[in-house]
Amino acid sequence: PRSFTQTQKRTGWVDHKGPHFFIPSISDHMYRMALLAMCTSDAKLDVSKCVMMCLVHDLAEAQVGDIAPREGITKAEKRKLEADAMHNFVYEMLHGSPAALRIEDLWKEYEEGESDEAKFVKGLAHGAQTLQPFFDSSLPYVRHDEVKSWGNDLVQEREKISLEGR
Repeated sequence: PRSFTQTQKRTGWVDHKGPHFFIPSISDHMYRMALLAMCTSDAKLDVSKCVMMCLVHDLAEAQVGDIAPREGITKAEKRKLEADAMHNFVYEMLHGSPAALRIEDLWKEYEEGESDEAKFVKGLAHGAQTLQPFFDSSLPYVRHDEVKSWGNDLVQEREKISLEGR
């Protein structure tokens, strides 16, 4: 059976009437981020850790779905739902194994957003959207300089292509 992360479409795409031929799933989003993480030239980052963090940062959505602000759920409630989902995943499904605890640690580090790797991955979470139709509304939220540079380069390239097409 397919995982909910493979079939659950990203809520922002559905809400904003994204092009239905390419509404990415949660898995699409996490995979794209992991590939982008491998492209960094930031020597202070642990790239392997970033890739793993990309692959686990939205795992809770496999259980709770991609909760959008329009659903009226507070940030605190969303955090609790996602923390409960991760607890279930780590301790019930994976029985607190060493691999499960590594996943939990990576997820918590991402949620806290304090480490260089977490800041970079959070930047990718917003930056990955710059590859999508919502790039102009998501780019201001990117805080990592390299990811912001990638987004700015993409915006310039899109503008250039748009002008050439006229």
